[in-house]
Amino acid sequence: MAFNGKNVLITGASMGIGEAIVRKVAAEGANLALFARSVDKLQGITADLQGKNPRSKVLYKAIDLQSYEAVEKAVSETVKELGDIDILINNVWTYPALRQIMDYTNCRQAGLALGAPAAFPDLKVSDIVTMNSTNINGLMFVTYAVLNSSMMKRKDGTILNVTSVTGLEVPPFPGEAVYHSNKAAQEAFTNALRNELSGTNIRVLALRPGVVATNFHSLRVGHDKGMYDGFMEGYTPLEADEIAGAAIYMLHQPLNISVKALDVVPSAQRSLNVFDRSWSERNK
Repeated sequence: MAFNGKNVLITGASMGIGEAIVRKVAAEGANLALFARSVDKLQGITADLQGKNPRSKVLYKAIDLQSYEAVEKAVSETVKELGDIDILINNVWTYPALRQIMDYTNCRQAGLALGAPAAFPDLKVSDIVTMNSTNINGLMFVTYAVLNSSMMKRKDGTILNVTSVTGLEVPPFPGEAVYHSNKAAQEAFTNALRNELSGTNIRVLALRPGVVATNFHSLRVGHDKGMYDGFMEGYTPLEADEIAGAAIYMLHQPLNISVKALDVVPSAQRSLNVFDRSWSERNK
């Protein structure tokens, strides 16, 4: 088992892609620290993993990543309980709920039906702060704390940032200015950090999911089933478990190989705004 005895810290661990990665890593014998906001979900996953993998240590921290003091405390406690962190998987994200239906003319012209919280001038400042604080600061805070508590003293470790193809291309629909910028910032941070850690054996990787069947896309359309089904028309989105498999592939590589970045999208997703909506019919 490739992760046997390794200490792995995962943020956003309570649902979706994060939970799927947690379960695959646990199955390979890792000790786990699960960071997320939902105590109930973390407790349930932790109990389940401990039952299935009694030899592995599993702990959780219910935490708001916007607070560096909380992050530093949680990471410090984790290192005391598990030992140094070998692998950090940053799967942090937040996205405010849809509050208004916007003009989706451009979306439909592009073959899309996807929504967003609001155009930038119409957002609440609190939403801007929350997204920036969680998606950018939160990722950096955890990375900073793990580097300084564990990885730098050993000059060894792996950091995998789950970003998004959204960070590479401007979305064709309105209301994505902050989230798109957040993901672009994660990409820039990943690349710059990789360079700054030259002289160590610390690898820094980016996994970029495309459309995945998780709560995220439902949230983006305000849980409007018609809009959600319209966005998924003609193709099947990936499952969180498939993205987790890609993460495991990246982490399985020997030390001398870094899969620096990996885009994992449905084959029908030709780019961020071009979908082959005849895919399902053609591939029955």
